[in-house]
Amino acid sequence: MYTFGIYIYIAFVRLAALFGHKKAKQMLEGHKEIFDTLKKNIVPDTDYVWFHASSLGEFEQGRPMIEKLRAEHPEYRVVLTFFSPSGYRPARNYQQADIVCYLPFDTKRNVKRFIDLVNPKMVFFIKYEFWMNFLDELSNRKIKTYSVSSIFRKEQTFFKPWGGRYRLALHSFDHLFVQNERSRDLLKDINVTNVSVVGDTRFDRVIKILEQERQLPLVEAFAKGDRKLFVVGSSWGEDEAVYMPYFNRHKEWKLIIASHEVNDERIKKIEELYEGKCVRYTKADMEAVRNADCLIVDCFGLLSSIYRFGDIAYVGGGFGVGIHNVLEAAVYGIPVFFGPNNRKFQEAQALKECGGGLEIASTIAFEEKMDAFAADAALLDKAGKAAGDYVSSNSGATGKIFKELGL
Repeated sequence: MYTFGIYIYIAFVRLAALFGHKKAKQMLEGHKEIFDTLKKNIVPDTDYVWFHASSLGEFEQGRPMIEKLRAEHPEYRVVLTFFSPSGYRPARNYQQADIVCYLPFDTKRNVKRFIDLVNPKMVFFIKYEFWMNFLDELSNRKIKTYSVSSIFRKEQTFFKPWGGRYRLALHSFDHLFVQNERSRDLLKDINVTNVSVVGDTRFDRVIKILEQERQLPLVEAFAKGDRKLFVVGSSWGEDEAVYMPYFNRHKEWKLIIASHEVNDERIKKIEELYEGKCVRYTKADMEAVRNADCLIVDCFGLLSSIYRFGDIAYVGGGFGVGIHNVLEAAVYGIPVFFGPNNRKFQEAQALKECGGGLEIASTIAFEEKMDAFAADAALLDKAGKAAGDYVSSNSGATGKIFKELGL
């Protein structure tokens, strides 16, 4: 039934691509190149380590593992695969991987063909990736396979009466490195005991970004001056409806906005909503940013470094699909706002508990919190310190995994 479901999914992707769905079309185009890419680039008699991430967020969790492996074990080559175009396209030129491609659809024929070509020494699946035919075949071939930064909740299929086939997949892992004790307890209840609680490798990733301190002269020029700076990351329309009214009335603040979707329609919408002088990053020069009230980041790859210029951050998605990466902002020791859809995000819950994160459910609530910070500098500093301390105190997952594996 599982494999039949995969074929149904493939049919839906093809149908969506036929009707112009952009991501479906990108996925199918990428899948055409998978095996040619592998045949062309695989070096015979070489030990490969295979990392798989669903999308960009999971890739960021995997990066500390990949980069530590390359630094400490140059004898290994790295194959990096993605499920989603939103992960593959930004990371396809990632220099720390020898080969980057899509994961083929999880049919038995694709699985055997892929593993025959790569023949990995070790495999790391990041967070929520549980492709059962791949896991079965890796287990049958006795290839060491690990789950990294995974997190489990009671409502997942593994823990339901009908989840037997999915539970079996978990037994295919040689070890699962999970984020919290709750995940280990849930797995123990279904007799999965090869588990270690190590935390989330994303903490290591954001700390490395902090330490690298990427130079962004245009952003630095925009941030200079007497006004405080509010940085919005991964903004959706629902988020803008909450925070934008405040900044249309409070020009003592500057704004940087990075939209979740970067296209001309979205950027124009933001420009229409904001009642001040906007400038797009890709079209800006020094004079333009110094005279602007709002800098719109209309490209990818800068946001995690831009947060360091902010006094307060807002991470979008919390009024829809779920919040994006709050750690990228919190690592800089600034308070982080986000919407109410954050219950499944452990780091958001922890930030709320320590006072470094603030859940905002309405425009009025947002205004109240902003006014409180504006009136009390000590309150702002305290919230920012709590956020930064939370990140620094939870680092080290990558090292724990390497130690456990004897690498």
